[in-house]
Amino acid sequence: MPETITPAVPPTPPVPLQALLAREDLGLRQIAGPEDPGTVIHWAHTSEMADPYPYLLGGELLLTAGVHIPEAAGSGTYFDDYVSRIVAAGGAALGFGLAPVHDTVPRALVAACERYGLPLLEVPPQTTFSGVARAVWQLMAQARLAELRRVTEAQQSLAAAASRPDPVPSVLRQLAQRLGGRAVLYGPDGTEIAGAGRETPESALAALAELAGVVRPARRAATAPARPGRPSPSPGSAAAPATPAARKRPAAATPATPASATDTHGPTHLAVYALGAGEGFVLGVAVPRREPGDHTIASVAAVLLSLLTGEHQGGRGAARSSALVRLLLGAPPEEVAPLLGPGEWLVVRARPEAQAPDAVAASALGAALGSPLVDLAGDVVRVLVPADRDPGPQPGWTLGVSAATGPREWPAADTQAARALARARATRTALVRHAARPALEDLVPRADAETHARTLLAPLAGQPALAETLRTWLSLHGSWDRTAVALDVHRNTVRQRIARCAALLAADLDDPDVRMELWFALRQS
Repeated sequence: MPETITPAVPPTPPVPLQALLAREDLGLRQIAGPEDPGTVIHWAHTSEMADPYPYLLGGELLLTAGVHIPEAAGSGTYFDDYVSRIVAAGGAALGFGLAPVHDTVPRALVAACERYGLPLLEVPPQTTFSGVARAVWQLMAQARLAELRRVTEAQQSLAAAASRPDPVPSVLRQLAQRLGGRAVLYGPDGTEIAGAGRETPESALAALAELAGVVRPARRAATAPARPGRPSPSPGSAAAPATPAARKRPAAATPATPASATDTHGPTHLAVYALGAGEGFVLGVAVPRREPGDHTIASVAAVLLSLLTGEHQGGRGAARSSALVRLLLGAPPEEVAPLLGPGEWLVVRARPEAQAPDAVAASALGAALGSPLVDLAGDVVRVLVPADRDPGPQPGWTLGVSAATGPREWPAADTQAARALARARATRTALVRHAARPALEDLVPRADAETHARTLLAPLAGQPALAETLRTWLSLHGSWDRTAVALDVHRNTVRQRIARCAALLAADLDDPDVRMELWFALRQS
Protein backbone atom coordinates (compact mmCIF):
# COMPACT_ATOMS: atom_id res chain seq x y z
CA MET A 1 0.00 0.00 0.00
CA PRO A 2 1.43 3.45 -0.87
CA GLU A 3 2.39 5.70 2.01
CA THR A 4 -0.33 8.16 3.07
CA ILE A 5 0.13 11.45 1.20
CA THR A 6 0.03 14.94 2.61
CA PRO A 7 -3.05 16.81 1.35
CA ALA A 8 -2.37 19.52 -1.25
CA VAL A 9 -4.81 21.91 0.39
CA PRO A 10 -6.29 25.04 -1.27
CA PRO A 11 -5.64 28.54 0.13
CA THR A 12 -9.18 28.79 1.55
CA PRO A 13 -9.90 27.76 5.16
CA PRO A 14 -11.06 24.15 5.58
CA VAL A 15 -14.56 23.18 6.72
CA PRO A 16 -15.00 21.23 9.97
CA LEU A 17 -16.83 17.98 9.32
CA GLN A 18 -19.04 18.72 12.33
CA ALA A 19 -20.21 21.97 10.66
CA LEU A 20 -21.30 20.01 7.59
CA LEU A 21 -23.13 17.44 9.72
CA ALA A 22 -24.91 20.29 11.51
CA ARG A 23 -26.58 21.44 8.28
CA GLU A 24 -30.19 20.32 8.74
CA ASP A 25 -31.00 20.89 5.06
CA LEU A 26 -28.56 18.12 4.11
CA GLY A 27 -29.64 15.50 6.62
CA LEU A 28 -26.19 13.87 6.71
CA ARG A 29 -25.52 11.28 9.42
CA GLN A 30 -22.17 9.84 10.51
CA ILE A 31 -22.50 6.07 10.90
CA ALA A 32 -18.87 4.97 11.23
CA GLY A 33 -15.38 6.23 11.95
CA PRO A 34 -14.04 8.53 14.69
CA GLU A 35 -16.15 11.56 15.66
CA ASP A 36 -13.18 13.90 15.96
CA PRO A 37 -14.03 17.65 16.16
CA GLY A 38 -10.69 18.34 14.48
CA THR A 39 -11.60 16.54 11.25
CA VAL A 40 -11.74 19.08 8.41
CA ILE A 41 -12.67 18.97 4.72
CA HIS A 42 -10.86 20.94 2.02
CA TRP A 43 -13.20 20.09 -0.84
CA ALA A 44 -15.89 17.65 -2.02
CA HIS A 45 -15.36 15.19 -4.87
CA THR A 46 -17.68 12.65 -6.51
CA SER A 47 -16.25 9.42 -7.91
CA GLU A 48 -17.58 5.98 -8.82
CA MET A 49 -14.10 4.55 -9.42
CA ALA A 50 -13.29 1.26 -7.71
CA ASP A 51 -9.85 2.74 -6.96
CA PRO A 52 -10.13 6.53 -6.53
CA TYR A 53 -6.55 6.90 -5.22
CA PRO A 54 -5.00 8.33 -8.45
CA TYR A 55 -7.68 11.04 -8.63
CA LEU A 56 -7.55 12.35 -5.04
CA LEU A 57 -5.41 15.25 -3.79
CA GLY A 58 -6.10 14.68 -0.09
CA GLY A 59 -8.53 16.31 2.32
CA GLU A 60 -11.63 15.42 0.27
CA LEU A 61 -15.08 14.40 1.27
CA LEU A 62 -15.43 11.61 -1.30
CA LEU A 63 -19.04 11.08 -2.42
CA THR A 64 -20.18 7.82 -4.01
CA ALA A 65 -23.49 6.10 -4.79
CA GLY A 66 -21.82 2.66 -4.81
CA VAL A 67 -22.15 2.11 -8.57
CA HIS A 68 -18.69 0.53 -8.59
CA ILE A 69 -19.51 -2.10 -5.92
CA PRO A 70 -19.78 -5.65 -7.35
CA GLU A 71 -22.55 -7.97 -6.16
CA ALA A 72 -20.19 -10.28 -4.25
CA ALA A 73 -18.23 -7.45 -2.62
CA GLY A 74 -19.40 -8.26 0.91
CA SER A 75 -17.77 -11.68 0.99
CA GLY A 76 -14.25 -10.61 -0.03
CA THR A 77 -11.69 -7.90 0.64
CA TYR A 78 -13.22 -5.36 -1.75
CA PHE A 79 -14.30 -2.85 0.89
CA ASP A 80 -11.05 -3.12 2.85
CA ASP A 81 -9.08 -2.44 -0.33
CA TYR A 82 -11.40 0.44 -1.29
CA VAL A 83 -11.29 2.21 2.10
CA SER A 84 -7.56 1.67 2.59
CA ARG A 85 -6.86 3.37 -0.75
CA ILE A 86 -8.98 6.38 0.23
CA VAL A 87 -7.12 6.67 3.54
CA ALA A 88 -3.76 6.30 1.78
CA ALA A 89 -4.71 9.14 -0.60
CA GLY A 90 -5.44 11.42 2.36
CA GLY A 91 -9.22 11.41 2.03
CA ALA A 92 -10.92 13.12 4.97
CA ALA A 93 -14.29 11.34 4.88
CA LEU A 94 -16.56 9.16 2.73
CA GLY A 95 -20.17 10.02 1.92
CA PHE A 96 -22.39 7.16 0.71
CA GLY A 97 -25.62 7.98 -1.13
CA LEU A 98 -28.70 5.83 -0.52
CA ALA A 99 -30.04 6.39 -4.02
CA PRO A 100 -30.40 5.25 -6.71
CA VAL A 101 -28.35 2.01 -6.41
CA HIS A 102 -28.44 1.06 -2.71
CA ASP A 103 -31.19 1.34 -0.11
CA THR A 104 -28.76 1.00 2.81
CA VAL A 105 -25.07 1.42 3.39
CA PRO A 106 -23.34 -2.00 3.03
CA ARG A 107 -22.41 -3.36 6.45
CA ALA A 108 -19.01 -4.46 5.16
CA LEU A 109 -18.27 -0.84 4.17
CA VAL A 110 -19.26 0.37 7.67
CA ALA A 111 -16.92 -2.22 9.22
CA ALA A 112 -14.03 -1.26 6.89
CA CYS A 113 -14.40 2.45 7.73
CA GLU A 114 -14.34 1.59 11.44
CA ARG A 115 -11.17 -0.47 10.99
CA TYR A 116 -9.31 2.22 9.03
CA GLY A 117 -10.61 5.20 11.02
CA LEU A 118 -12.36 6.87 8.07
CA PRO A 119 -15.51 8.89 8.89
CA LEU A 120 -18.47 7.48 6.92
CA LEU A 121 -21.51 9.65 6.23
CA GLU A 122 -24.92 8.44 5.15
CA VAL A 123 -26.37 10.73 2.45
CA PRO A 124 -30.20 10.52 2.37
CA PRO A 125 -32.02 10.05 -0.98
CA GLN A 126 -33.36 13.62 -1.04
CA THR A 127 -29.86 15.14 -0.77
CA THR A 128 -27.91 15.46 -4.02
CA PHE A 129 -24.15 15.27 -4.19
CA SER A 130 -24.08 18.70 -5.84
CA GLY A 131 -26.02 20.03 -2.84
CA VAL A 132 -23.38 18.63 -0.49
CA ALA A 133 -20.59 20.19 -2.59
CA ARG A 134 -22.39 23.54 -2.62
CA ALA A 135 -22.72 23.42 1.17
CA VAL A 136 -18.97 22.80 1.47
CA TRP A 137 -18.18 25.85 -0.67
CA GLN A 138 -20.67 27.99 1.27
CA LEU A 139 -19.05 27.03 4.56
CA MET A 140 -15.63 27.77 3.06
CA ALA A 141 -16.79 31.22 1.96
CA GLN A 142 -18.12 31.93 5.45
CA ALA A 143 -14.84 30.78 7.00
CA ARG A 144 -12.85 32.96 4.58
CA LEU A 145 -14.97 36.00 5.44
CA ALA A 146 -14.51 35.33 9.15
CA GLU A 147 -10.75 35.00 8.62
CA LEU A 148 -10.55 38.32 6.75
CA ARG A 149 -12.60 40.02 9.46
CA ARG A 150 -10.33 38.59 12.14
CA VAL A 151 -7.18 39.76 10.34
CA THR A 152 -8.60 43.26 9.78
CA GLU A 153 -9.60 43.65 13.42
CA ALA A 154 -6.17 42.40 14.51
CA GLN A 155 -4.40 44.89 12.23
CA GLN A 156 -6.40 47.76 13.69
CA SER A 157 -5.78 46.70 17.28
CA LEU A 158 -2.03 46.22 16.67
CA ALA A 159 -1.74 49.66 15.05
CA ALA A 160 -3.55 51.20 18.04
CA ALA A 161 -1.22 49.36 20.43
CA ALA A 162 1.83 50.73 18.59
CA SER A 163 0.66 54.29 19.29
CA ARG A 164 0.50 53.84 23.07
CA PRO A 165 3.16 55.20 25.46
CA ASP A 166 4.61 51.68 25.91
CA PRO A 167 4.34 50.50 22.28
CA VAL A 168 6.52 47.37 22.29
CA PRO A 169 4.87 45.65 25.30
CA SER A 170 1.46 46.78 24.03
CA VAL A 171 2.00 45.24 20.60
CA LEU A 172 3.24 41.98 22.15
CA ARG A 173 0.24 41.82 24.50
CA GLN A 174 -2.19 42.47 21.65
CA LEU A 175 -0.49 39.90 19.40
CA ALA A 176 -0.53 37.24 22.13
CA GLN A 177 -4.20 37.95 22.81
CA ARG A 178 -5.13 37.72 19.12
CA LEU A 179 -3.24 34.46 18.58
CA GLY A 180 -4.11 32.89 21.93
CA GLY A 181 -0.49 32.12 22.78
CA ARG A 182 2.73 33.82 23.82
CA ALA A 183 4.70 36.51 21.97
CA VAL A 184 8.37 37.24 22.70
CA LEU A 185 10.80 39.89 21.42
CA TYR A 186 14.45 38.80 21.30
CA GLY A 187 17.38 41.19 21.11
CA PRO A 188 20.35 40.95 18.72
CA ASP A 189 22.25 38.84 21.25
CA GLY A 190 19.39 36.37 21.70
CA THR A 191 18.18 37.61 25.08
CA GLU A 192 14.46 37.98 25.73
CA ILE A 193 13.68 41.70 25.85
CA ALA A 194 9.94 41.49 26.44
CA GLY A 195 7.19 38.89 26.43
CA ALA A 196 3.45 38.67 26.89
CA GLY A 197 0.63 36.14 26.78
CA ARG A 198 -0.32 32.82 28.28
CA GLU A 199 2.01 30.58 30.24
CA THR A 200 4.04 28.30 27.97
CA PRO A 201 6.16 25.27 28.94
CA GLU A 202 9.82 26.10 29.55
CA SER A 203 10.92 23.51 27.00
CA ALA A 204 8.78 25.13 24.30
CA LEU A 205 10.18 28.58 25.12
CA ALA A 206 13.72 27.21 24.93
CA ALA A 207 12.93 25.71 21.50
CA LEU A 208 11.46 29.06 20.42
CA ALA A 209 14.61 30.91 21.50
CA GLU A 210 16.72 28.43 19.56
CA LEU A 211 14.52 28.75 16.47
CA ALA A 212 15.02 32.52 16.60
CA GLY A 213 18.67 31.93 15.77
CA VAL A 214 17.63 30.57 12.37
CA VAL A 215 16.44 34.00 11.18
CA ARG A 216 18.98 36.14 13.05
CA PRO A 217 21.76 37.47 10.76
CA ALA A 218 24.92 35.39 11.01
CA ARG A 219 27.09 38.25 12.20
CA ARG A 220 24.70 38.81 15.11
CA ALA A 221 23.91 35.18 15.82
CA ALA A 222 24.57 34.07 19.34
CA THR A 223 23.67 30.99 21.31
CA ALA A 224 20.39 31.60 23.09
CA PRO A 225 21.13 31.96 26.80
CA ALA A 226 19.89 29.31 29.16
CA ARG A 227 16.68 30.28 30.91
CA PRO A 228 16.96 30.84 34.69
CA GLY A 229 16.98 27.64 36.66
CA ARG A 230 17.72 25.43 33.65
CA PRO A 231 21.15 23.83 33.12
CA SER A 232 22.82 24.45 29.77
CA PRO A 233 24.01 21.06 28.51
CA SER A 234 27.23 20.93 26.59
CA PRO A 235 27.02 20.30 22.84
CA GLY A 236 28.58 16.89 23.19
CA SER A 237 26.43 15.74 26.07
CA ALA A 238 24.29 12.68 25.46
CA ALA A 239 21.57 14.32 27.55
CA ALA A 240 21.17 17.12 25.00
CA PRO A 241 19.32 15.68 21.99
CA ALA A 242 18.92 17.92 19.00
CA THR A 243 15.57 19.72 18.93
CA PRO A 244 13.60 20.11 15.68
CA ALA A 245 14.70 23.75 15.61
CA ALA A 246 18.33 22.72 15.83
CA ARG A 247 17.89 20.21 13.04
CA LYS A 248 16.40 22.97 10.86
CA ARG A 249 19.16 25.46 11.61
CA PRO A 250 21.20 26.19 8.47
CA ALA A 251 24.96 25.81 8.54
CA ALA A 252 26.94 28.86 9.65
CA ALA A 253 28.39 29.21 6.18
CA THR A 254 24.96 29.57 4.56
CA PRO A 255 24.85 33.14 3.15
CA ALA A 256 21.06 33.52 2.95
CA THR A 257 19.07 34.09 6.14
CA PRO A 258 15.31 33.41 6.00
CA ALA A 259 12.90 36.16 7.08
CA SER A 260 10.73 33.70 9.02
CA ALA A 261 10.74 30.09 10.19
CA THR A 262 8.28 27.68 11.79
CA ASP A 263 8.53 24.52 13.84
CA THR A 264 6.60 22.49 16.41
CA HIS A 265 7.52 21.41 19.93
CA GLY A 266 5.10 18.76 21.01
CA PRO A 267 1.61 20.29 20.71
CA THR A 268 2.99 23.85 20.56
CA HIS A 269 3.37 25.62 17.22
CA LEU A 270 6.40 27.93 16.97
CA ALA A 271 7.09 30.78 14.53
CA VAL A 272 9.81 33.44 14.38
CA TYR A 273 10.15 36.59 12.27
CA ALA A 274 13.29 38.67 11.64
CA LEU A 275 12.69 42.38 12.30
CA GLY A 276 14.00 45.39 10.42
CA ALA A 277 16.94 45.55 8.06
CA GLY A 278 19.09 42.86 9.62
CA GLU A 279 19.75 44.40 13.04
CA GLY A 280 19.17 41.09 14.83
CA PHE A 281 15.82 41.66 16.58
CA VAL A 282 13.46 38.68 16.29
CA LEU A 283 9.77 38.22 17.09
CA GLY A 284 8.84 34.77 18.39
CA VAL A 285 5.34 33.31 18.73
CA ALA A 286 4.27 30.11 20.50
CA VAL A 287 0.62 29.01 20.18
CA PRO A 288 -1.22 25.80 21.12
CA ARG A 289 -2.87 25.65 17.68
CA ARG A 290 -2.31 27.45 14.40
CA GLU A 291 -5.33 29.13 12.85
CA PRO A 292 -5.82 30.54 9.32
CA GLY A 293 -4.65 34.14 9.28
CA ASP A 294 -2.13 33.74 12.13
CA HIS A 295 0.83 34.28 9.81
CA THR A 296 -0.69 37.49 8.40
CA ILE A 297 -1.41 38.87 11.88
CA ALA A 298 2.09 38.04 13.12
CA SER A 299 3.61 39.63 10.00
CA VAL A 300 1.78 42.90 10.73
CA ALA A 301 3.12 42.83 14.28
CA ALA A 302 6.62 42.16 12.91
CA VAL A 303 6.42 45.26 10.67
CA LEU A 304 5.29 47.44 13.59
CA LEU A 305 7.98 46.05 15.90
CA SER A 306 10.58 46.61 13.17
CA LEU A 307 9.69 50.29 13.18
CA LEU A 308 9.65 50.50 16.98
CA THR A 309 12.94 48.67 17.51
CA GLY A 310 14.56 50.58 14.63
CA GLU A 311 13.77 53.86 16.35
CA HIS A 312 15.92 52.92 19.35
CA GLN A 313 18.62 50.76 17.80
CA GLY A 314 21.99 52.40 18.39
CA GLY A 315 20.46 55.75 19.36
CA ARG A 316 19.46 56.52 15.77
CA GLY A 317 16.00 57.65 16.84
CA ALA A 318 17.50 60.34 19.07
CA ALA A 319 19.89 61.40 16.31
CA ARG A 320 17.02 61.83 13.85
CA SER A 321 15.05 63.86 16.38
CA SER A 322 18.08 66.09 16.92
CA ALA A 323 18.48 66.54 13.16
CA LEU A 324 14.82 67.59 12.81
CA VAL A 325 15.11 70.10 15.65
CA ARG A 326 18.24 71.64 14.14
CA LEU A 327 16.59 71.97 10.74
CA LEU A 328 13.57 73.68 12.30
CA LEU A 329 15.87 76.06 14.13
CA GLY A 330 17.58 77.09 10.90
CA ALA A 331 20.62 74.83 10.57
CA PRO A 332 21.63 74.13 6.94
CA PRO A 333 21.16 70.53 5.68
CA GLU A 334 24.89 69.90 5.34
CA GLU A 335 25.30 70.48 9.11
CA VAL A 336 22.42 68.16 9.99
CA ALA A 337 23.22 65.30 7.59
CA PRO A 338 26.09 63.80 9.67
CA LEU A 339 23.55 63.00 12.40
CA LEU A 340 21.69 60.77 9.94
CA GLY A 341 24.77 58.99 8.65
CA PRO A 342 27.89 59.56 6.56
CA GLY A 343 28.17 59.70 2.78
CA GLU A 344 25.80 60.63 -0.01
CA TRP A 345 22.09 59.85 -0.21
CA LEU A 346 19.43 58.81 -2.71
CA VAL A 347 15.88 60.11 -2.85
CA VAL A 348 13.32 57.44 -3.74
CA ARG A 349 9.78 58.33 -4.75
CA ALA A 350 7.24 55.52 -4.83
CA ARG A 351 3.59 55.00 -5.67
CA PRO A 352 1.61 51.81 -5.03
CA GLU A 353 0.02 50.06 -7.96
CA ALA A 354 -3.34 49.67 -6.21
CA GLN A 355 -4.84 51.75 -3.40
CA ALA A 356 -3.31 54.86 -1.86
CA PRO A 357 -0.60 54.08 0.71
CA ASP A 358 -1.12 54.37 4.45
CA ALA A 359 1.42 54.94 7.23
CA VAL A 360 2.02 51.22 7.79
CA ALA A 361 2.59 50.55 4.09
CA ALA A 362 4.94 53.54 3.84
CA SER A 363 6.95 52.40 6.86
CA ALA A 364 7.11 48.86 5.48
CA LEU A 365 8.48 50.23 2.21
CA GLY A 366 11.12 52.20 4.11
CA ALA A 367 12.11 49.06 6.01
CA ALA A 368 12.39 47.14 2.73
CA LEU A 369 14.63 49.86 1.27
CA GLY A 370 16.73 49.94 4.44
CA SER A 371 15.87 53.42 5.73
CA PRO A 372 13.52 54.76 8.43
CA LEU A 373 13.52 58.24 6.82
CA VAL A 374 10.07 58.03 5.22
CA ASP A 375 7.62 60.74 4.21
CA LEU A 376 4.01 59.94 3.26
CA ALA A 377 2.49 62.74 1.17
CA GLY A 378 -0.82 61.89 -0.47
CA ASP A 379 -0.40 59.04 -2.91
CA VAL A 380 3.42 59.29 -3.03
CA VAL A 381 5.95 57.99 -0.51
CA ARG A 382 9.42 59.55 -0.33
CA VAL A 383 12.33 57.73 1.26
CA LEU A 384 15.82 59.10 1.92
CA VAL A 385 18.19 56.16 1.45
CA PRO A 386 21.97 55.98 2.03
CA ALA A 387 23.74 55.82 -1.33
CA ASP A 388 25.57 52.60 -0.38
CA ARG A 389 22.24 50.77 -0.43
CA ASP A 390 21.06 50.00 -3.93
CA PRO A 391 17.24 50.19 -4.03
CA GLY A 392 15.63 47.41 -6.02
CA PRO A 393 12.09 46.91 -7.35
CA GLN A 394 9.48 46.37 -4.65
CA PRO A 395 6.39 44.20 -5.27
CA GLY A 396 3.27 46.33 -5.66
CA TRP A 397 5.19 49.63 -5.99
CA THR A 398 6.49 51.83 -8.82
CA LEU A 399 9.76 53.59 -7.91
CA GLY A 400 11.79 56.54 -9.16
CA VAL A 401 15.35 56.87 -7.83
CA SER A 402 17.54 59.97 -7.92
CA ALA A 403 21.28 60.18 -8.41
CA ALA A 404 23.46 60.05 -5.29
CA THR A 405 23.87 63.57 -3.89
CA GLY A 406 25.05 65.45 -0.86
CA PRO A 407 22.69 67.27 1.52
CA ARG A 408 22.91 70.58 -0.34
CA GLU A 409 21.51 68.94 -3.51
CA TRP A 410 18.68 67.04 -1.81
CA PRO A 411 15.93 69.28 -3.27
CA ALA A 412 17.33 68.71 -6.77
CA ALA A 413 17.52 64.97 -6.07
CA ASP A 414 13.87 65.01 -5.03
CA THR A 415 13.02 66.55 -8.41
CA GLN A 416 15.06 63.87 -10.16
CA ALA A 417 13.20 61.15 -8.26
CA ALA A 418 9.83 62.70 -9.13
CA ARG A 419 10.70 62.77 -12.84
CA ALA A 420 12.03 59.21 -12.70
CA LEU A 421 8.80 58.08 -11.03
CA ALA A 422 6.70 59.79 -13.69
CA ARG A 423 8.70 58.04 -16.39
CA ALA A 424 8.41 54.69 -14.60
CA ARG A 425 4.63 54.98 -14.40
CA ALA A 426 4.32 56.09 -18.02
CA THR A 427 6.44 53.19 -19.28
CA ARG A 428 4.96 50.71 -16.78
CA THR A 429 8.42 49.97 -15.39
CA ALA A 430 8.85 48.86 -11.76
CA LEU A 431 11.87 51.12 -11.16
CA VAL A 432 13.55 53.92 -13.10
CA ARG A 433 16.80 55.57 -12.02
CA HIS A 434 17.87 59.10 -12.86
CA ALA A 435 20.61 58.89 -15.49
CA ALA A 436 23.63 60.70 -14.08
CA ARG A 437 26.27 60.52 -16.80
CA PRO A 438 28.35 63.26 -18.54
CA ALA A 439 26.22 65.02 -21.16
CA LEU A 440 26.31 67.95 -23.58
CA GLU A 441 25.16 70.33 -20.85
CA ASP A 442 28.42 69.70 -19.00
CA LEU A 443 30.19 71.67 -21.77
CA VAL A 444 28.21 74.82 -20.97
CA PRO A 445 28.92 76.80 -17.78
CA ARG A 446 26.10 76.30 -15.29
CA ALA A 447 25.32 80.01 -14.94
CA ASP A 448 25.15 80.50 -18.73
CA ALA A 449 22.91 77.45 -19.13
CA GLU A 450 20.49 78.70 -16.45
CA THR A 451 20.35 82.19 -17.99
CA HIS A 452 19.62 80.71 -21.43
CA ALA A 453 16.91 78.47 -19.94
CA ARG A 454 15.17 81.36 -18.16
CA THR A 455 15.18 83.45 -21.34
CA LEU A 456 13.92 80.66 -23.60
CA LEU A 457 11.21 79.51 -21.18
CA ALA A 458 10.12 82.97 -20.04
CA PRO A 459 6.73 82.70 -21.83
CA LEU A 460 5.93 79.72 -19.58
CA ALA A 461 6.89 81.48 -16.35
CA GLY A 462 4.22 81.26 -13.69
CA GLN A 463 2.53 78.30 -15.42
CA PRO A 464 4.17 75.23 -13.86
CA ALA A 465 1.56 72.84 -15.29
CA LEU A 466 2.54 73.81 -18.84
CA ALA A 467 6.27 73.48 -18.14
CA GLU A 468 5.89 70.09 -16.44
CA THR A 469 3.63 68.80 -19.23
CA LEU A 470 6.16 69.90 -21.86
CA ARG A 471 9.01 68.29 -19.91
CA THR A 472 7.16 64.98 -19.50
CA TRP A 473 5.96 64.98 -23.12
CA LEU A 474 9.50 65.52 -24.43
CA SER A 475 10.94 62.86 -22.10
CA LEU A 476 8.42 60.36 -23.47
CA HIS A 477 9.18 61.17 -27.11
CA GLY A 478 5.92 63.01 -27.75
CA SER A 479 3.60 60.19 -26.63
CA TRP A 480 0.19 61.61 -25.71
CA ASP A 481 -1.01 58.48 -23.93
CA ARG A 482 2.07 57.85 -21.81
CA THR A 483 2.28 61.54 -20.86
CA ALA A 484 -1.36 61.44 -19.76
CA VAL A 485 -0.61 58.38 -17.59
CA ALA A 486 2.46 60.02 -16.04
CA LEU A 487 0.58 63.23 -15.18
CA ASP A 488 -2.75 61.62 -14.26
CA VAL A 489 -4.66 63.75 -16.76
CA HIS A 490 -6.71 63.07 -19.90
CA ARG A 491 -4.82 62.80 -23.19
CA ASN A 492 -6.86 65.72 -24.56
CA THR A 493 -5.57 67.84 -21.69
CA VAL A 494 -2.03 66.94 -22.74
CA ARG A 495 -2.76 67.96 -26.34
CA GLN A 496 -4.23 71.28 -25.23
CA ARG A 497 -1.29 72.08 -22.98
CA ILE A 498 1.30 71.19 -25.62
CA ALA A 499 -0.54 73.32 -28.18
CA ARG A 500 -0.56 76.19 -25.67
CA CYS A 501 3.20 75.76 -25.09
CA ALA A 502 3.86 75.83 -28.83
CA ALA A 503 1.84 79.06 -29.16
CA LEU A 504 3.49 80.82 -26.21
CA LEU A 505 7.00 79.80 -27.28
CA ALA A 506 6.27 80.47 -30.98
CA ALA A 507 8.03 77.18 -31.66
CA ASP A 508 7.49 74.25 -34.00
CA LEU A 509 7.48 71.31 -31.60
CA ASP A 510 7.70 68.86 -34.49
CA ASP A 511 11.22 70.16 -35.24
CA PRO A 512 13.79 67.90 -33.51
CA ASP A 513 16.24 70.81 -33.12
CA VAL A 514 13.57 72.80 -31.27
CA ARG A 515 12.77 69.84 -29.08
CA MET A 516 16.44 69.35 -28.24
CA GLU A 517 16.92 73.00 -27.28
CA LEU A 518 13.78 73.01 -25.15
CA TRP A 519 14.81 69.79 -23.43
CA PHE A 520 18.21 71.30 -22.66
CA ALA A 521 16.54 74.37 -21.17
CA LEU A 522 14.03 72.39 -19.14
CA ARG A 523 16.79 70.33 -17.55
CA GLN A 524 18.28 73.55 -16.18
CA SER A 525 15.01 74.78 -14.67
